[in-house]
Amino acid sequence: MSMDEKLSRIVARHDEVSALLASGEQTGDVFVRLSRELSELSPVVEAVRTLEAARDARAETEALLADPEMAGLAREEMERLNAEIPELEQAVRLLLLPKDEADDRGVILEVRAGTGGDEAALFAGDLLKMYMRYAQAHGWRFEVMDSSDTDIGGVKEASASISGKGVYARLKYESGVHRVQRVPETEAGGRIHTSAATVAVLPEAEEVDIQIEEKDLRVDTYRSQGAGGQHVNTTDSAVRITHIPSGVVVQCQEEKSQHKNRAKAMRMLRAKLYDHARSVADDARAEARRVQVGSGDRSERIRTYNFPQARVTDHRIGLTLHRLEEVLAGPGLDEIIDPLIAEDQARSLAEFENR
Repeated sequence: MSMDEKLSRIVARHDEVSALLASGEQTGDVFVRLSRELSELSPVVEAVRTLEAARDARAETEALLADPEMAGLAREEMERLNAEIPELEQAVRLLLLPKDEADDRGVILEVRAGTGGDEAALFAGDLLKMYMRYAQAHGWRFEVMDSSDTDIGGVKEASASISGKGVYARLKYESGVHRVQRVPETEAGGRIHTSAATVAVLPEAEEVDIQIEEKDLRVDTYRSQGAGGQHVNTTDSAVRITHIPSGVVVQCQEEKSQHKNRAKAMRMLRAKLYDHARSVADDARAEARRVQVGSGDRSERIRTYNFPQARVTDHRIGLTLHRLEEVLAGPGLDEIIDPLIAEDQARSLAEFENR
């Protein structure tokens, strides 16, 4: 089926659903289902009609080229329309791509120090700050939910909540192993040290997505600890929750209130169970993740941050930027994420149009 045939079918279905809803005869679940379908079809149809209007305008303008009095203006208009129409066609194609229902959700971000000892923990802390600044630049809310720090200011592991519009759509490409190459401050010989940290990005789950039975939980409380293991709280406010059927363990100690720590830990648990359920239940999605921009697997090295050369390389798309400082500052990360999204969309479009 050609692209134009697909678009014609979508427009026809949109008009059919609009008529059904306008009749006033649809009620209950049918009304809700049709309303949802109409809201999904409407942006596509609006884009299609904008494209059709531009094509019609080009045909009319082309006819004016034969008129000596109008030819000059017509050529200018043709140049504008010839540049605009491919962009409109691309916008329509992107709207036709299957949507990941998690794209508009917030995320639970996990950062862990990997190989490299203290230097790996310092790098994990740098990554956590990078994502915090990136969230701030996008107007998202960033909240540390749990953190285990080292004596020298590094992070052994940390979890944070990032909420806002389209957070998962942009940050889902960050899952994987991040490698750093730099000279540690403690290195007297000036030798470059290589270490790593892992990042996991999990879409936040609502209670309706994942039903958790209280009987399936083991809840332990303990005293919050700071860097080096010293107690920072005199009460057992920290919470560790084990989901017995899956073996998933989460913990939170950032709040002084045990109740608040438990609530945050439950958010982390729901996100982990939701991510697991999505991967297991949807084989097509799992395959898509393998063939899109990297697999997102945490065992895969996705990016290298080279401090001596002020260079960042994303290995999945072979992109190298000599803008390390801007990337770590937060907003510069868009210069990596935007090409990752474009590559993902290009591959998805190719698959979609070859069906």
